[in-house]
Amino acid sequence: MRKIDLCLSSEGTEVILATSSDEKHPPENIIDGNPETFWTTTGMFPQEFIICFHKHVRIERLVIQSYFVRTLRIEKSTSKEPIDFEPWIERDLVHTEGQLQNEEIMTRDGHATYLRFIIISAFDHFASVHSVSAEGLAVSNLS
Repeated sequence: MRKIDLCLSSEGTEVILATSSDEKHPPENIIDGNPETFWTTTGMFPQEFIICFHKHVRIERLVIQSYFVRTLRIEKSTSKEPIDFEPWIERDLVHTEGQLQNEEIMTRDGHATYLRFIIISAFDHFASVHSVSAEGLAVSNLS
């Protein structure tokens, strides 16, 4: 089996919830595969978004490209619905003036059907997420 980027809309992945939305920078931009597009928060923290894979996946590596994110928590769920999230990863990101933050995370126990990304705090009033990439395998369909 080949490893693929599980977080692409072309793979059937969806952003099913976001706590803020700007019509010029919607949450779908996170998974569109275009490095020029992004989702932006509209102030106040925490902010979050949930990615749905529509299948059971095993994630081996995550890469998050963002701007102004200070503390990021990632929770996962293996349920058929976006419930029963469990804490998975929490990171304090480094402030990178004038360039994207490129956070690479090698994962353990990366089985999920949903991922919830919570931006707990930021270095500014607004933050943006340009892409989330999840390298791994589709394990099975939801039944």
